[in-house]
Amino acid sequence: GKRDDNRVQEISEITRGLKALAKELDIPVVALSQLSRAVEMREDKRPQLADLRESGSIEQDADVVLFVYREEYYHARAEPTRRQDEGDEKFNQRYQNWQQRGEEISNIAEVVVAKQRHGPIGIVQLHFDGAFTRFSDLERRFGQEPEEY
Repeated sequence: GKRDDNRVQEISEITRGLKALAKELDIPVVALSQLSRAVEMREDKRPQLADLRESGSIEQDADVVLFVYREEYYHARAEPTRRQDEGDEKFNQRYQNWQQRGEEISNIAEVVVAKQRHGPIGIVQLHFDGAFTRFSDLERRFGQEPEEY
């Protein structure tokens, strides 16, 4: 409706203003945006450009768009339950597979480089320490002390 159009217009003005400010002062500007709920409805919950709320202008004006994704967040909320027609052995195997996957993805975050005007796009894996909301090089998992960001 009209209110949505006004919101999109407002976001466009903000993103253009931020871009102009960054150029004028020759500084990086970091802007944060919520994602639409569409990501929750998909099987693969890794965020995409289309998931940005009122995304057209953000996607268009940004030089770089990054998303943080943690499979562990979604995996923990999908603990298997026994199906009616499922025997012990089959359920236990499914549960073991779920636990094993949980261990594999524990404390891993992905930075998804969804847009980079002057460089490649892709995914970078980092170690995530949830107790401190801290990201560091993945080597931390293997006992080395990496740099922190």
